[in-house]
Amino acid sequence: MEQFDTDLNVGDWVFLTLVGILFVYTVTVMLSYIFLAIFSNLQARIYIQRNKYAKYDLLLKSSVAPSVSVLAPAFNEEASIVENIRSLLSLKYPKYQVVVVNDGSKDSTLQQCIDAYNLEPIPFQPTGNLECKPIRNVYRSKNPAFKKLLVVDKENGGKADALNAGLNVAQSPYVMNIDVDCILERDCLQKLMKPFLEETGTRVIATGGVIRIANNCEVEGGSITKVRLPQTLIGKFQTLEYLRAFLLGRMAWGYLDGLLLISGALGVFDREIVMKCGGYYAATVGEDMELVVRMRRYAREHGIKYKVEFIPDPLCWTEVPESWNVLYRQRNRWTRGTIETVLLHKKLFFNPRYGKIGLLSFPYWVFFEWFAPVIEFFGTIFFIIYAFLGLVNFQFFIMLFSMVYLFSITISMYTLFMEDLTFFRYRQKKDFRRLMMMAFIEPFVFHPFVVWSAVKGNWDYFFEGKKQWGAMKRVGFQKPKEEEAPKS
Repeated sequence: MEQFDTDLNVGDWVFLTLVGILFVYTVTVMLSYIFLAIFSNLQARIYIQRNKYAKYDLLLKSSVAPSVSVLAPAFNEEASIVENIRSLLSLKYPKYQVVVVNDGSKDSTLQQCIDAYNLEPIPFQPTGNLECKPIRNVYRSKNPAFKKLLVVDKENGGKADALNAGLNVAQSPYVMNIDVDCILERDCLQKLMKPFLEETGTRVIATGGVIRIANNCEVEGGSITKVRLPQTLIGKFQTLEYLRAFLLGRMAWGYLDGLLLISGALGVFDREIVMKCGGYYAATVGEDMELVVRMRRYAREHGIKYKVEFIPDPLCWTEVPESWNVLYRQRNRWTRGTIETVLLHKKLFFNPRYGKIGLLSFPYWVFFEWFAPVIEFFGTIFFIIYAFLGLVNFQFFIMLFSMVYLFSITISMYTLFMEDLTFFRYRQKKDFRRLMMMAFIEPFVFHPFVVWSAVKGNWDYFFEGKKQWGAMKRVGFQKPKEEEAPKS
């Protein structure tokens, strides 16, 4: 033992300690993915079995179906606003209204709404008193065919502020909050509202669904008519990533009733709980996660027996970034939103008072969502420095790297297998093969970029004090190509 001690200097001990920490952390992350895969599989089986004979059309005829206000904030969405509203107006649900909130757009978003839907300003009395930027006008269509539509024009205040304005205008006990750039499955409201109607002893305070990528898909009449993979490499990477996030991550947390995030692209909320919580927190750029955490915390602190449900059905199609610059801004913002939420609700951290959320979900989010990119980044820097100094055991490194790489591919392949068995949408074999190919190259291209974006998000939050939301340039949705007329 004495000989062993004399052979190791301080640098060696530091190196071995850091390697040990990184190895334990890596194995823990991998084990967490294995457990999430198991739970997501269980959740998928349960959902499919329960809904095998579900008659959603009966809900359309039900007199007890509660009304829902669909809130869609819009900022500079001229590329797709008309098509998006058409999608919202074609939902299959008996009682709902559509509230589009124009958040001070600088392009022709509002004018396109006015022209396409024959809108005129109307007098309107708000139903809520959440703080938000001033509302200029509320518009309703002169055309009875669009009687469900309200368009709110307000000063720019950001997405959370726009949603609060929509909550103030909403007239229903439930609200469905969406991104206006989304295309919804027409039966999405039926499926999202089903848990609210089924639960009796437990109050469902929110439900969320699976988000899929609409880039390069064909859209007609507000619906996806043909599903295709995005044409760009960056779009294909995000397709695989979204499949993993929803089919693996959120489905598993839904099974455990530990879901902390309902995507801002699609979620239904109990409006009474939202209003009592104070609505959306406008000072954060991660308003979707922060609201869900605050609602769960509120329910727990007030002794409300509650649930947050996740619907593992593809209910919503959204446009994702097609450029690396826009993707960087998005992921930077997601990181800053996560940090804000964690720090705002740090009281939950390993606090048994909050049950699964305090002891499981919240710590998981801290260690494996917030810390993971930072640990990976500095681990890489640490490796480069020690490799330059000739202190790296390359045999051990190759073994560890191969293990992580093969595990990453395995998880992606498992996700594609789950997609194939459950809610298969990519029916062209070439699309499926391309997704499999993405699994092999993603760890070398897409993943490092996402890690860097997250690290920069940490830097921007703690050292730059960055609060901007970040612009998202839309390219709009494709319409079906017209067939060429036969030549004479």
